[in-house]
Amino acid sequence: MSRPPVTLQISLAPSDYAHACALLPHQIAVWRGQVAEILLTVDLHRSAGRFSAHWAEGRDRIFPLARSIPDARVVDVDYAPPVQFEISQRFFGGHPVPTKDYRGGPYYSYFFGLNAATHDHVLHVDSDMFFGGGSVTWLGEALDRLQQRPEIFVIAPLPGAPATNGSLRHLHGVRVPSDSLAYDFAEMSTRLFLLDRRRFHGDFGPITPRRPALKNQLKAWIDGNTPAELPENLITQQMHARGFVRHEFLGTAPGLWSLHPPYRSRDFYDRLPALVARIEAGDVPPEQRGDHDLNGSMVDWSEGIAAMRRNRWWRRLIARWRSRAPGKS
Repeated sequence: MSRPPVTLQISLAPSDYAHACALLPHQIAVWRGQVAEILLTVDLHRSAGRFSAHWAEGRDRIFPLARSIPDARVVDVDYAPPVQFEISQRFFGGHPVPTKDYRGGPYYSYFFGLNAATHDHVLHVDSDMFFGGGSVTWLGEALDRLQQRPEIFVIAPLPGAPATNGSLRHLHGVRVPSDSLAYDFAEMSTRLFLLDRRRFHGDFGPITPRRPALKNQLKAWIDGNTPAELPENLITQQMHARGFVRHEFLGTAPGLWSLHPPYRSRDFYDRLPALVARIEAGDVPPEQRGDHDLNGSMVDWSEGIAAMRRNRWWRRLIARWRSRAPGKS
């Protein structure tokens, strides 16, 4: 059976190595039979802040992991000026493209991945996404929906394992009439999406980088990052202006759904292989159903939550102010 002309593009960085060991083979197993190309982009441009955690441990391991995937095309994210110029022209109307967002998170690498794909239909997956349901027909159904509803800019599997009543616990979407559980959303998410690159270059149009709110500019200054607004917020603004939506749906049984880990903790890493097996088997407790993020019913997040609280931006501001006070070296 021929596969549709779609590139599966998965973004990797050295800080992803600890979870990608288990999740990359899982993601490839879910999607391999539905796509014509597997593209793994590896970003070696290190930022400051939480996105650079565990960078040294993964620096020499992430490429061997990526190259262990049979038939995958592995590409180093290229920051050479001619490549930056090409991406600026194609996606940003000639405006310079920030390397990272104000948190130190991916920015340029998203668009590099879109540009490097062989096919115009690109399925982007962040390295920490889980998939359940196991449908082998979801991608073909998604392409049909993109064709039937031109107002859909991006499309993705259902967020979270389906609840009995089909509701979502935390996301605010509009449930739409469909032969499958489906929602429209007004906001973009860069974690997971399928889009038609021709639509981006056509009636969607280029986006313009801008600075974030003042508080987030301050966060960028504290950590030494670029004061650049998140790409998903720029795309969301453009979606509103152009009348586009994000569409997420389950699909024909058994369907396909996604889960995302909101934190990192020792319990998460200890449970990771078992979590992959449980999610692939659909072994999800009722408390998790309808939630797009892995919650406390499956992982003990107390360590990750405590670390996040210790790392509040105002604590980092105080620490930076003290380090620059007179008499400090």
